[in-house]
Amino acid sequence: MATYTLPELPYDYAALEPVINPQIIELHHDKHHAAYVKGANDTLEQLEEARDKGSWGSINGLQKNLAFHLSGHILHSIYWHNMTGDGGGEPLAADGVGDLADAITESFGSFAGFKAQLTKAAATTQGSGWGVLAYEPVSGKLIVEQVYDHQGNVGQGSTPVLVFDAWEHAFYLQYKNQKVDFIEAMWAVVNWQDVAKRYAAAKERADVLLLAP
Repeated sequence: MATYTLPELPYDYAALEPVINPQIIELHHDKHHAAYVKGANDTLEQLEEARDKGSWGSINGLQKNLAFHLSGHILHSIYWHNMTGDGGGEPLAADGVGDLADAITESFGSFAGFKAQLTKAAATTQGSGWGVLAYEPVSGKLIVEQVYDHQGNVGQGSTPVLVFDAWEHAFYLQYKNQKVDFIEAMWAVVNWQDVAKRYAAAKERADVLLLAP
């Protein structure tokens, strides 16, 4: 039995129009995300075979493949729930996400400062990658990370709570090569309720990262 499975979308393909058209959502989820799930499962099988045979000539490539595909699966699984057709705007206490709003202000000085940093981080990622808002458990604050591919350039132990996919397959059919336009448009579909739940959960399990006994 496969270790990882492709999650169902929490909405239909047209739910995020006009920010993201249905064709992109269908291809992105059913093809690209599915490929990362398959890649992770295939790599696990190859690692099992390597252990059984004691054959480690390809271990570096296999470990890199596992990190790539598994991180792709995890980030996409967050990505789908980070968006909603009824989203956007700014997280506000009146909407029940006051803790998240306060944390953003504490960590970045203002929502505007946070929005500008995450937008720039996502839009200027070299090649393929992500812009990520993550909870960093050592400081207890939120940080922005610029993720190359799916797994590089991240702080160990940080937990993603909001992710912007900046791979071309996420936007090219609709936005062509205007990545920054896509990132700017993404703010209109952010699901702050989902982000707030992830932030609260990340804080609850922050003590799993032990820097010293």
